[in-house]
Amino acid sequence: MTGKRRRNRTTRAAIASTTLLMAGVLGAAGAGTSNASAAAPQTRQIASSVLGSDYKITLTALRSTQDEYAASVRLQVYTQSGGAWKESDRVTVGDVDGWFWYPLTGRGAVCEFNTASTEPAPLTVSLLITPSIGCSEPTHYVVKGGRVFAG
Repeated sequence: MTGKRRRNRTTRAAIASTTLLMAGVLGAAGAGTSNASAAAPQTRQIASSVLGSDYKITLTALRSTQDEYAASVRLQVYTQSGGAWKESDRVTVGDVDGWFWYPLTGRGAVCEFNTASTEPAPLTVSLLITPSIGCSEPTHYVVKGGRVFAG
């Protein structure tokens, strides 16, 4: 074999092994990214209310990991502890993945979110199903002692 032919084979082998190595590295990086996004669904806070120093109540949309158009709504109650808000309870509003992501995170998504600074604290939630369907029937809750109860 001539020196020129040997050099070409060596160069091609080096390029091939570098290509395989880069493909492996990029594949592993891509797999890590997709696993991380699957583990943590996209979320968006859609409403929040602070009732004096007693409670903080939030509504958060959680995008489905199974269906890009579906979402769930999480209602969380926080109480003051050591000068910071700490979650004391959470419930799902409606069915898991029972809402549509885009209307829920768009303009006018919260049709009604009423609270009051009393003990127990009444809470009413109504959300946009779709612009053509309109709002959901109001769901009533009561917050007592930092816990959420059907109202």
